[in-house]
Amino acid sequence: MHGVFSGNSRIAGLEVYLPPARLDTAAVERRIAEQSPGFRVPKGLIGRVTGIKTRSVMAETEQASDLAANAAAKVLAGCGLQAPDVDLLIFASASQDMVEPATGHMVAAKLGLQCPVMDVKNACNSFLNGVEVADSLIAAGRYARVLVVTGESPSRAVRWSVPDFETFAGSFPGYTMSDGGAAVLLEAALPPRTALDSAKAASEGILAMAFTAKSSHWSVGTLAGGGSAFPRDPEATYFAMDGEKLKDAFLDLGCEVLDQTLANLGMEWEDFAVVCVHQVSAPYREIFAERAGVPQGKLVPTVEEFGNLASVSLPLQLKIAIDGGRCGPGDLVALVGLAGGVSLGMAVVRL
Repeated sequence: MHGVFSGNSRIAGLEVYLPPARLDTAAVERRIAEQSPGFRVPKGLIGRVTGIKTRSVMAETEQASDLAANAAAKVLAGCGLQAPDVDLLIFASASQDMVEPATGHMVAAKLGLQCPVMDVKNACNSFLNGVEVADSLIAAGRYARVLVVTGESPSRAVRWSVPDFETFAGSFPGYTMSDGGAAVLLEAALPPRTALDSAKAASEGILAMAFTAKSSHWSVGTLAGGGSAFPRDPEATYFAMDGEKLKDAFLDLGCEVLDQTLANLGMEWEDFAVVCVHQVSAPYREIFAERAGVPQGKLVPTVEEFGNLASVSLPLQLKIAIDGGRCGPGDLVALVGLAGGVSLGMAVVRL
């Protein structure tokens, strides 16, 4: 386990952008049937296994950078900031526009930013790791205001034509995925002017982040195309995943990193207003919450109506919880990320 305890950065703004086009699960099954003459999906199977009813789909003219830029523009407008006010942009996503250059450049260009940029990638934990990098750089005094953005475009990697059930099963994760963007603005905590301000500053913002990984499981879920292993193989441009092996990999990770982080802070799950947990399906959300000891009432269910949004999942849940009045200034929230590779991470934040 590796963790960092800070208090040097706080969330100044959070926004999410979801493309308006929706695709329900029945339509997903119909499309597979239309493009797979020799194969039929058992009716209602995808919905029964995942609990997902509908998902967002980006327009053909949109890119991952557009989804991130749309969310980021809302954050800057909401905070009353202009392009020169941003010191660093981090594009932290499983998706990307191209292998080169970094997608952060596309996002920055669309926002009119002139600041440095970088990409951070770690599957569905990309956004959480991007926040970790930003928080660390702010704590080091390198930057005062960092924009962390993500744009997930998994609809571009879905296999619609499947010859048999084995291929369908390996391509199954693609039928759960959803497109979207998110952005968070992290700022250095304001310097205290009084003892009261000092106490407040010490207790707000990102209180802790911790991560762990079992990288020996990297091969259970891949999107292999575009790298050195499969530079031009069309078959490598689709999701390939063994669902059972992925579940076993997450079980192998355990929950020690979560337990230890809470213990170090002297906290329990009951202390949090909400606990946002990455959601690949409704059933696995319940399984994970039970194993980790997270009370059901602390969760923010999203996968049923929004699908698996990869690294957008956690900011979406937090945004919904804030907008719905479930948490606000002074409240503790937890962000728990799960990702292929495999990795598990957690951020503890006081709003």
